[in-house]
Amino acid sequence: MNVAELLRLLRTEHDETTARADHLREQIERLATALAEAEARLAELAATRKVIDGLTPPDHEPTSAQTGTGTVYQRIVTAFNEHPEKVFRVHDLHEQLGLPTDEPSINVTRSRLGRLARQGFLEQPGRGRYQKRT
Repeated sequence: MNVAELLRLLRTEHDETTARADHLREQIERLATALAEAEARLAELAATRKVIDGLTPPDHEPTSAQTGTGTVYQRIVTAFNEHPEKVFRVHDLHEQLGLPTDEPSINVTRSRLGRLARQGFLEQPGRGRYQKRT
């Protein structure tokens, strides 16, 4: 191998390594930006929680349905297992389970039912209606 060939190979490897380093620098910059955004969002959420905690009366004890998401999911799944042929509307399911029927609570359950449907446990025979998949 002569010196000219060696220099050409060295230049090629240098160019490839420079391109890889530039690509990695771009990735680092994107990740640093994403990290900064995530940290800012976490700070906003912490501040929001602090404000809400400050507004909550000290004697307020969350119900078991509010404290454990798993518990609510278990109750929902149990209701569908106990009545596999029944078609539930979200509001009716809330009443049966003794959950609050305010709009934010209904929306949370609607979201949970959507997840259960996407996972294949439930099906939607109509808009706003859910039934155990058979």
